[in-house]
Amino acid sequence: MVRKRFQEAIREEVIRELVGEGWKLAVEQEGLKPIADPRVRDLKFEAEKPVTFELVVEVKPDITLGRLGGFKLIRRVPPVTDEMVSHQIEQLRRQRAPWSPLTEPPRAGDYVQITLAIIETDPPTEPKRYELVLGEGRALPEVEARIMSLTPGETGDAEVQLPQDFPDPAKRGQRRAARITLHEAKRQELLPLDDAFAREAGDFDSLDALRAAVRRDLELEAARQADADVRRQLLEQIVGANNLEAPRPLVERLLATYAQGYEIPDDQLERFAGEFRPLAEAQVRRDLVLDFVVEKEKLQATEEELDQRIAKIAERRNADPGQVYASLQKAGRLRELERQITEEKVFAHLLQQSTVTEA
Repeated sequence: MVRKRFQEAIREEVIRELVGEGWKLAVEQEGLKPIADPRVRDLKFEAEKPVTFELVVEVKPDITLGRLGGFKLIRRVPPVTDEMVSHQIEQLRRQRAPWSPLTEPPRAGDYVQITLAIIETDPPTEPKRYELVLGEGRALPEVEARIMSLTPGETGDAEVQLPQDFPDPAKRGQRRAARITLHEAKRQELLPLDDAFAREAGDFDSLDALRAAVRRDLELEAARQADADVRRQLLEQIVGANNLEAPRPLVERLLATYAQGYEIPDDQLERFAGEFRPLAEAQVRRDLVLDFVVEKEKLQATEEELDQRIAKIAERRNADPGQVYASLQKAGRLRELERQITEEKVFAHLLQQSTVTEA
């Protein structure tokens, strides 16, 4: 029995090594561009006979883009208004405002901790704990109204419409009584908007200095968004000029990745795929265009460029480049940074071949 078990383990290890070596050789000799690991088919492993097998793999399609330039693009940078600056500062003010416990019923803008249970079901649902800020639309209007009638520690009932993701499909959309307990309520105490607030918010001597810094940040973000929109226009025109389609296998694989990342339940996969398919198709077309240009023009980010970018990041953080590199490597973000540099080079190359007009 022991001998048989070890023989089976050795057999599996030999097959694994042979398949791995065969796959590596096939990729090198055939110049394959796989998008997934191969599937083994028709494996034959017999004593004193050659081991034979087939490898089935999905590969990236070869595409040719005949036109990459000569496009007319418009760069629109929206102006930053005083209202936008004030709104941003008000958000900063709210982020820094302390929360004080309430002994009275809460109102819109207050933070609450509640438990809620549907009591007109058989059996009643277990109470679930929720934390929210009233007035932000995170709870049903009838629930918020009932919460605002309670003082901390009180319990009250409200009629609610069961959501579409309620565990019992037959009861979804029906109206039922809910029992709500308000455990805690807090209200923000906004700090005065003055020079003292500016000094607390950052290294600013006055409120005017804070406003100027916020305006600069908003202007930089507006410029980044404008540049992103130019790149979007460029890709759309390249795709349209070359009639580039998104291969279904690549789209399906990307949809599966999205679904896994969002932890979509099996019974919602079809609806999720329908909603996200246009996004996945656009992403696939984008990647095909960029990868084509990278290979055609040899624009892959180099180690030197990666080191230079890491050095800049380290300088901004006042950190050691080696520590930044190790941190990115540990987080699995080195490849993401390399891809970012590569895409910057691709867009710089492509934009030289088209006309960008400031609106």
